[in-house]
Amino acid sequence: MAERKIRVAILFGGRSAEHDVSRASAANVLRSLDPDRYDATAIGITRDGRWMVTDAGNGAGTGSGALTIPDQAPQLALLPGGQGRVVVLQGAAGPAELPAFDVVFPVLHGPNGEDGTVQGALELSDVAYVGSRVMGSAAGMDKDIAKRLMREAGLPIVPFVAMSAAAPIGYDDAVSALGSQEVFVKPANMGSSVGVSKARTAAEFEAGCRLAFRFDSKILIERCVAPIREVECSVLEDAVGRVRASQLGEIVPSDKHGFYSYDAKYLDADGALLQVPADVPPAVADTIRELAIKTFGVLGCEGMARIDFFLHGEQAFVNEANTLPGFTNISMYPRLWEASGLPQSELMDVLIGHALERHKRSRKLAFERE
Repeated sequence: MAERKIRVAILFGGRSAEHDVSRASAANVLRSLDPDRYDATAIGITRDGRWMVTDAGNGAGTGSGALTIPDQAPQLALLPGGQGRVVVLQGAAGPAELPAFDVVFPVLHGPNGEDGTVQGALELSDVAYVGSRVMGSAAGMDKDIAKRLMREAGLPIVPFVAMSAAAPIGYDDAVSALGSQEVFVKPANMGSSVGVSKARTAAEFEAGCRLAFRFDSKILIERCVAPIREVECSVLEDAVGRVRASQLGEIVPSDKHGFYSYDAKYLDADGALLQVPADVPPAVADTIRELAIKTFGVLGCEGMARIDFFLHGEQAFVNEANTLPGFTNISMYPRLWEASGLPQSELMDVLIGHALERHKRSRKLAFERE
């Protein structure tokens, strides 16, 4: 008797400025799942937060660059405590129930998806899901909290200060605190370089703060260290808890962008060169891989994360952890594992295997006093 396929729900879209990046990542994930092992359903989250069932193919099998969320798709709700059960709202026909999902694969980037909110909903639903749980997701998403945890653990980071609209910091005070006339201004809770700008003057600083505050109520100001190289490392945890780091990749932005901005990543085909493996001395590469695994543990990450570094000479600084990294056809996370000998279809197997085993272990924990 043939073994039943694992039912996978792919969550994509979301209420974030990275909505379109998520749609592109999800198409690649859907294509990478072995159809002989997995029965996949794509669930699109609209920009206003509704969860919609999309058609099974959704163009991914024909090479579409991004999944879509049809306007008239049926809406669904995940049942609290339902162990993967979902109810589909079908208008006059009334609600119907889909076969329960075994595991959910959130392919969501940014707030309301990568920050622990969706992970909390999945925990309450008592269903296995890929990636970090609530704490690791939230800590990794908030750059202020993440950098404070990393600093406390003795990890090398670039000096920074955080500020809110209620307690603003002027350009002169930021320069004095960071020891640099040139700074980066970025939202504390955002990814894909959304809302990030470089400031060299008070006017540029004020403009950068206005931009960053469009996306978050807390922003970070970081010292600009130059010359700098941007190096990334993929970290993966398997079903028995073994954590390993991939080869390194380097991002070389074109001169017209200056840094790895959103436009350089997603809108300009010539915006950056992605070099895999990175041209880094072996001893430095080993140090970066060790730092990546340590960062993964310090922030409470699970399953996967892409750890990004700044390299100044041979000094590596941890920049950030991405707990739900991009999975587009040019994204570093899967590319680095491909270069390390793990094809993307097998990477999917490891991620889903970790999610299922972690859920089994968590269900054995006691929640009541005897």
